[in-house]
Amino acid sequence: MVRRLRAHARRAGPRGVPQRPRDHAARTPGDPGDDRSGGSAMSEWYEAADEPELVEHGAVSGLAVSGRGAPGGAAYIESVGALYAVMGALGAPMVPLEGRWWVEDERPPLDVPRDEWRWHLFLRLPDETASIDRARAEVLVKVPAAARVQHATYTDGLCVQVMHHGAYSDEPASLARMDALMEAEGVAHFGLHHEIYLSDPSETDSAKMHTILRQPVR
Repeated sequence: MVRRLRAHARRAGPRGVPQRPRDHAARTPGDPGDDRSGGSAMSEWYEAADEPELVEHGAVSGLAVSGRGAPGGAAYIESVGALYAVMGALGAPMVPLEGRWWVEDERPPLDVPRDEWRWHLFLRLPDETASIDRARAEVLVKVPAAARVQHATYTDGLCVQVMHHGAYSDEPASLARMDALMEAEGVAHFGLHHEIYLSDPSETDSAKMHTILRQPVR
């Protein structure tokens, strides 16, 4: 779940950058924002401001698969297909794909060849999901890569996030704005770079592409 930051929820940052408290307005049962069904936490997970903000996210569970290779490469596409195959067998609502990225190299990540990038791909599941074993077994014959799909839990904790509008190649500008807020708040990177892809994967119009960039900090 997302919770308000006690130290930051109602003030502006040193450079006037707002830290946004989350809206927990009352909802009716079954509404996507209904706290009793986990809907509020789910919807807030897929929200971010257009300006960098400091927020705190709790633990979330879902389907995960790890690998190495360029985004859109063979290993990546195979892994995404495996995630969605298991998701479909579970009968869970389809949600945006997420990626946690890193490199095992001393160079800046964007200087490392894309086929050396490493990732944990992730699809969030409803909180009440107990096991994925049966669903994984159902699709294994047609989707052998499903054997690599795990039920995993991640905790971003305190992080800086922003809604990036535009092509993935333009992300460095948004990342620089996030770094500026980190410097202003006296925090530093602490965890994997996290992206949530809100747009249709086949979208080619950069004006319609929206990605949440989220960086755990301490």
